[in-house]
Amino acid sequence: MSVAKTSEITASSSKSFEDAVRAGIRKMGETVKNIEGAWVKEQKVVVKKGEVDEYRVTMKVTFIVK
Repeated sequence: MSVAKTSEITASSSKSFEDAVRAGIRKMGETVKNIEGAWVKEQKVVVKKGEVDEYRVTMKVTFIVK
């Protein structure tokens, strides 16, 4: 029997939303094992001087608890 747990995290990148997702998964993977997937709940940008400066994602990351 497997048990899954979900944690909500926010990650950012100066490059893209996709890069923010990858950075968040990579960082969470440093302390949590058995990551199975993620659901991107929200995307937003930070604008400075009329230009997109940062991409942010809030996501729910699911991992298996053994």
